[in-house]
Amino acid sequence: MSFQIVPIFEDEAKQYKMIDEVIDMIKSMSGVKAEVGPMATCVEGSMDQVLEIVKKAHTMLLEKGCSRVLSHVSIDTKKGGVSMASKMK
Repeated sequence: MSFQIVPIFEDEAKQYKMIDEVIDMIKSMSGVKAEVGPMATCVEGSMDQVLEIVKKAHTMLLEKGCSRVLSHVSIDTKKGGVSMASKMK
């Protein structure tokens, strides 16, 4: 999954702080592999795991006072599985 999240806050500095907290949450999750990029984070895991990340990120940001959360999600699945490494070959 490629995951970009955009929390809407009045304070731009808080916006970046919250993005960092989402990245920390993703990295702390057991059983997933994550690579942070400048515009999105790529996550490798089961469908349940990656969708749970999106849900947790939205819930966390709304609970921290974010007025709106936008996400851009791209998911690649194939029979037999797909990995980030295989996509780089």
